[in-house]
Amino acid sequence: MFGVYGVVAIRLASQSAPINETAMTNKKSSTPRRPRPADNAFKGETIRGGVNEPTYGGALSFMRRHYAKSAAGADLAIWGVPFDAATSNRPGTRFGPRAIRAASAILEGDPQYPWGFDPFAKLSAVDVGDCSLDYGNHDEVPREIEKQAKEILATGATLLTLGGDHFVTYPLLKAHAAKHGPLALVQFDAHQDTWHPEAGRIDHGSFVARAAIEGLIDVKHSIQIGIRTHAPATHDIEIVHGNAVETLGVAAVAKKILKRVGKKKAYLSFDIDALDPAFAPGTGTPVAGGLTSREALMMLRLLAPINFVGFDVMEVSPPYDQSEITAIAAAHVAMHFVSLVAMRRGTK
Repeated sequence: MFGVYGVVAIRLASQSAPINETAMTNKKSSTPRRPRPADNAFKGETIRGGVNEPTYGGALSFMRRHYAKSAAGADLAIWGVPFDAATSNRPGTRFGPRAIRAASAILEGDPQYPWGFDPFAKLSAVDVGDCSLDYGNHDEVPREIEKQAKEILATGATLLTLGGDHFVTYPLLKAHAAKHGPLALVQFDAHQDTWHPEAGRIDHGSFVARAAIEGLIDVKHSIQIGIRTHAPATHDIEIVHGNAVETLGVAAVAKKILKRVGKKKAYLSFDIDALDPAFAPGTGTPVAGGLTSREALMMLRLLAPINFVGFDVMEVSPPYDQSEITAIAAAHVAMHFVSLVAMRRGTK
């Protein structure tokens, strides 16, 4: 395989640099002592700080956070809404929260890149499980999501929601606006989601129009990033098209977002189809020409000055994923949300 010269080189290198086996064995490893503790989601003694469970085992809460019946006493609550009956193309996002939780296991235990710190050392966080929904009674779904979200927000925790199709963001905005007033919407997406909202219709393509018409969002401070489709209305929301991201660059797009939002309280919604299908194939309505995962994460980090009061990551459809790369991307997006909260809020 190496040829005669390669073999000679390997032999010479091994002769000139003998391995000190004693030194290697006596040196203490920087990795946690085995066996590592498992199932922190149920057995952990605190809701702060990182853990070092094996990535391949243990109970899969988001980032191994404690499962809790209530978010009371926590700075951050992670919540799943496994609903996908409003999708217009490929289904499967009801499995999104489960997949994102599983993918997040590979991130826990290390300082988060590129932040360089453990956000859970600054932030108490719990996983409050999933929204309870009747799959056979869709008319009740919006009210149930809004009601249960309000209950979480009433504890004082910031809410990070794992979806689910993008209709879910509409009742989430209702719950957040009831507490904070009209919000600046920062939306990463391939679609504007501003199609005409027919009364009583549950549709993931019109939730932004509903939010604008009902005054849940302040359109003058709202912005959409990565748009690569056309819709009949903008509702005066600023749009940064997918092609413009390449032309302007990450830093310039982030400046646009900061300028648009200003000092307004904001809600950040990330549709995973904002990413190009090469980075997120597991989604319901993929559109070519999207952001790279690196571009998206770099932009999110630059949004630290914004006062975000809520976050979600939507439209992860595991049945269409490949090697979990969409779920992994979504877990990284969610962890950037967590780090943004940790930087701004810290401990109570």
